[in-house]
Amino acid sequence: MGLIFKRYLEAPTHCNTRIFGCSECKTHLSTSEDILSKAFQGQHGKAYLFNHVVNVLEGQPEDRNMTTGLHTVKDIYCTYCQTVVGWKYEKAYEDSQKYKEGKYILERQLMCEVL
Repeated sequence: MGLIFKRYLEAPTHCNTRIFGCSECKTHLSTSEDILSKAFQGQHGKAYLFNHVVNVLEGQPEDRNMTTGLHTVKDIYCTYCQTVVGWKYEKAYEDSQKYKEGKYILERQLMCEVL
């Protein structure tokens, strides 16, 4: 497979930025500054919409019917332990949902606060 290089995120000491990681291995995934919305529901409960994530691998695209309509999504996996941590929105078929394209869902139950 080759070497795995983890990217470590830093939170400025002067603000309340939190770093979220994989709940299994604590690999950094994103920061609270990248949260676009906390009003999402995942397969395991509450989920957050993020603008940017690191240390993930993307699965194959698949169409899924969700509460807001049909979307093409890719499951995202922690690069270190390969645990599914959420998904990436590739395409939204409803105009009102286009803002999700290229954004990421991390499920709250599958991540933890690292810092």
